[in-house]
Amino acid sequence: MKVSLVILTLNEIVGLNSIFDKIPFDSVDEVFAVDGGSTDGTLAFFQERKITVYSQEVRGRGEAFRVAFRKAKGDALILFSPDGNEDPLDIPKFKPFLESGADIVIATRMTREGHNEEDDQFFKWRKWVNNAFTLIANIIWNRGKFVTDTINGYRAITKKAWDILALDGPGYTIEYQGSIRAFKKKLNIVEFPTFESVRIDNGFGSPSLATGMAFIKIFLYELKVGKNWRALSESEADVQKKSLFRTFWNG
Repeated sequence: MKVSLVILTLNEIVGLNSIFDKIPFDSVDEVFAVDGGSTDGTLAFFQERKITVYSQEVRGRGEAFRVAFRKAKGDALILFSPDGNEDPLDIPKFKPFLESGADIVIATRMTREGHNEEDDQFFKWRKWVNNAFTLIANIIWNRGKFVTDTINGYRAITKKAWDILALDGPGYTIEYQGSIRAFKKKLNIVEFPTFESVRIDNGFGSPSLATGMAFIKIFLYELKVGKNWRALSESEADVQKKSLFRTFWNG
């Protein structure tokens, strides 16, 4: 099985300067970046290191995933963000699970062996909210082993699974939608523990309130569509990208 490593960026020069040399490139078969419009030197950084970069016409993490799967040559993709949250030394851990038949492999922060960036804080607001979304998704849709971290973006997905899931969610909802649809289709999800550190630039990946509302909307959307989704043609995908679910998401 050939595995592609996708580096997802939007103004991540601080993280790249700290993490890039720690990435075990020899553990994957292909490496490229998908960039959402960086202006901080990220693109020059990749150019100097001869890393191919594909730019997004539409911003957002969901669109970054879709660009990645259109461009990748591998049988499976590891999605990696170089912001400090995700440990690059975990990258070689994905492939053995994929080769053993996993459709999705998630680096989980939510087990005793794992670590969430808020674990050292008294109030773990984001972790608690994430766990709530995970619990309700498992209760409603999962009929297999409990998945502890349905939201974490540090994951690998096979192309075969991607085609089945036909993920159309925007922004940071893409992982949650992927987990939900994998439950619906009874795909094989495997987890291994990871240590999530704080962002290197001390920033935040997404605004809490807006992201929380987006997760509620994707949850309601998945209740609505049930198992009746389908893969979009390229022309349909273009129309959808321009509208970004205008009627549903803004309704």
